[in-house]
Amino acid sequence: MEVFLVRHTETTCEKGICYGQSDVCLAEPYDTIFKNITDQLPSEAILFSSPLQRCTILAKHIRNQIKTLSYHEDSRLMEMNFGDWEMKNWNTIPSEQLNPWMEDFVNISVSNGESFVALHERVGTFLAEQLSKKTDTPLIIIAHAGVIRSILCHQTSLPLKDAFQNKVDFGQVIKIAVNFDLFRI
Repeated sequence: MEVFLVRHTETTCEKGICYGQSDVCLAEPYDTIFKNITDQLPSEAILFSSPLQRCTILAKHIRNQIKTLSYHEDSRLMEMNFGDWEMKNWNTIPSEQLNPWMEDFVNISVSNGESFVALHERVGTFLAEQLSKKTDTPLIIIAHAGVIRSILCHQTSLPLKDAFQNKVDFGQVIKIAVNFDLFRI
């Protein structure tokens, strides 16, 4: 099965702001970028999106450009929940909170948020559900950098601590081929 992982385009947030599950807007204009993304996608697919508007705006554009057999928004595709850090500048987060997380972001949860392993587990549940359907129809997943890195870790068995080796740019399309028998969740 072909799976197309698409990261949303740039947001209106200033550089250095932590905005995991905050529902921030996309920076405009984005029509040219959206066309570039759509040109890399199959003409027919099943489409999934994070419910955050920075993904749904792109997903709805794609829906109007290709034959979408079904469209679903799924909260398991939301970015990491940064809890008390949401919408704060990374430089203002107290070092006694930030440093332990930076040393082990995989296992340490942000206060009132989640760890990367928690994100990885919910993304894994989503993947297992979709892959159990064993369809030949391509999937398009519109999501966030953390979610896409998690999927790539599932696909390649890359340890979560090394997830940032996978560079995921704004508006990037990553195509992977999933073998149902080899894919581990």
